[in-house]
Amino acid sequence: MRLLSARLSAKRRSPLAGVVVLLLGLLLTGGVYALVSPAQAQSGQADQSTIAKGRALFLVGCASCHGENGEGILEKKGTQYAPPLAGVGAAAVDFQVGTGRMPMARPGTQAEARKVLYNPDEIKALAAFVATLGPGPSIPAKSQYDISGLDSKEVARGGQFWRTNCTACHNFAAAGGALPDGRYAPSLNGVSPKHIYEAMITGPQQMPVFADSVVKPSEKRQIIAYVKSLQSAPNYGGNALGSMGPVTEGMAAWIVGIGACVAFAVWIASHSVRSKKGAKA
Repeated sequence: MRLLSARLSAKRRSPLAGVVVLLLGLLLTGGVYALVSPAQAQSGQADQSTIAKGRALFLVGCASCHGENGEGILEKKGTQYAPPLAGVGAAAVDFQVGTGRMPMARPGTQAEARKVLYNPDEIKALAAFVATLGPGPSIPAKSQYDISGLDSKEVARGGQFWRTNCTACHNFAAAGGALPDGRYAPSLNGVSPKHIYEAMITGPQQMPVFADSVVKPSEKRQIIAYVKSLQSAPNYGGNALGSMGPVTEGMAAWIVGIGACVAFAVWIASHSVRSKKGAKA
């Protein structure tokens, strides 16, 4: 009996048993997290005809860069020519195509907002097809970005979130700002609440993803409300000069202010010379 107990004890102390226990623990932890965590990546459901239409549009307008199956294409030097689209979700397509950033005329440092080339039905179809490539954020419902029912306290709270998370790139007045390597954070003036919400959940280009576990959906609505309040706020200090801060203000001071002083000094000097000449005559 003692010999059998010793053998069982030795087996329990085996390094292999520890690995098995560790794997079981990881599987259990992952399963529990998947059950209790909020869903961050959900593919939108669409009928097969919409998906087929989206694939046809994708093959014509997107496959030359992203590949026929959205796998992405590498340049000869091994650098990424166009990223893979598996897992970006329908929301990323709705944002990129709905703001005219995609399709790009040519690859560049940053995709710029341009004229939208697809109509809403075509954008919906493209988004439905890309959503089948892998689970990702779905297109938000109107209730998720609707700011009509928010009061002044919620707007002020959105300002706190904005100043903490967004002003470093987008400027205190959401006017945009420069970033390294020729990139920039675009101005949010005139951007729809839907596209602002989609940008937060998809993280286009260099922008980070603000998942619901980091910034709650209600807080995203408050941020959007604050951004919209900036666009309707009066400029109490006069001309905002693009709301770019000391850069434009300093330039205006040098060109307009000091320029006016120099012009006035030249006028005084020339007037004095004329007065002296008249007195001599």
